[in-house]
Amino acid sequence: MFYREAGDYKTSYAADNQTFPIKFDRYRYYFVLFVALAVIPFVINDYWASAVLLPFLIYAIAAIGLNILVGYCGQVSLGTGGFMAVGAYACYKLMTAFPDVSIFFHVLISGAITALVGVLFGLPSLRIKGFYLAVATLAAQFFLVWLFNRVPWFYNNSASGQISAPERTVFGVPVTGANTESWATYLFCLVFVILSAVIARNLTRGSVGRKWMAIRDMDIAAEIIGVDPLRAKLTAFAVSSFFVGLSGALFFSVYLGAVEVGEVFGINKSFLVLFMIIIGGLGSIFGSFAGAAFLVLLPVLLKNVLVGTLGWPTDLAAHLEFMIVGALIIVFLIAEPHGLAQLWRVTKEKLRLWPFPH
Repeated sequence: MFYREAGDYKTSYAADNQTFPIKFDRYRYYFVLFVALAVIPFVINDYWASAVLLPFLIYAIAAIGLNILVGYCGQVSLGTGGFMAVGAYACYKLMTAFPDVSIFFHVLISGAITALVGVLFGLPSLRIKGFYLAVATLAAQFFLVWLFNRVPWFYNNSASGQISAPERTVFGVPVTGANTESWATYLFCLVFVILSAVIARNLTRGSVGRKWMAIRDMDIAAEIIGVDPLRAKLTAFAVSSFFVGLSGALFFSVYLGAVEVGEVFGINKSFLVLFMIIIGGLGSIFGSFAGAAFLVLLPVLLKNVLVGTLGWPTDLAAHLEFMIVGALIIVFLIAEPHGLAQLWRVTKEKLRLWPFPH
């Protein structure tokens, strides 16, 4: 059997309840971490950093956050772009107001500020659900973009209305500004991705995650058995917004360096992250990574193959990308609602008995 589970015995409850109780899974993730931390930084170049790796890592954090809210707690949200803007502008204000504080703490505090804003806009979820909650979060998206556009304090009264990240270093190496190294920005984002994935994985496997899933499956029954819907929903909004705020702060400070809120954090950003978790798989941390990787790699692949190799016009390749993503969303919603994560689970089931037939 290719996927080995037999003979993996546990002698304690702690060993049985660890995040990856199967040795094969642990070794697989250890290998991925080894490659990510010890191999990629030495072979990375500017193109791969800007086109693939940095957007994948940052969108993965945003997808994890939205998946906690939508996939685990069942609260529909269309305000991801607005909450990313909160993280970006909070990071900008912190970087300019406290230049001596490490950028690492600026990003973390930006996530905390976004969590508070997320709780505020999550209050309607106590009374409404489904389509009406989606409309409420959509209103939050437009309100936040309007606020950052109309109040000059957020962009320090800049004439252009843009915000630009000043240069900041970590251990003497620039990670924001014009003189950054691709390996440094990659490792800086990777640290936040690893921390986010570990925290999200443990939250969803613990009592907090079980309460979220109880609310998702049937909120009335969850309340009857003792789950407080107020606390469960608001904690889901807070944790989700925290991760989305982290991604917004990194997207602004490390990846782009300068943003204008209407162009970068508009409604298209909210739909893009939503499509990631639909294609990757709702209610799955792995699905968040799979969906982010798919939607980041697809445009790069189409641009290199259709435009670079076959000579297609750029606009035609971009339209084809929209058609492919739309078709995949329809296919996944009809044929496989749990997305790429479920396909990976089915693959592991097949590998358990390979090469013997089922």
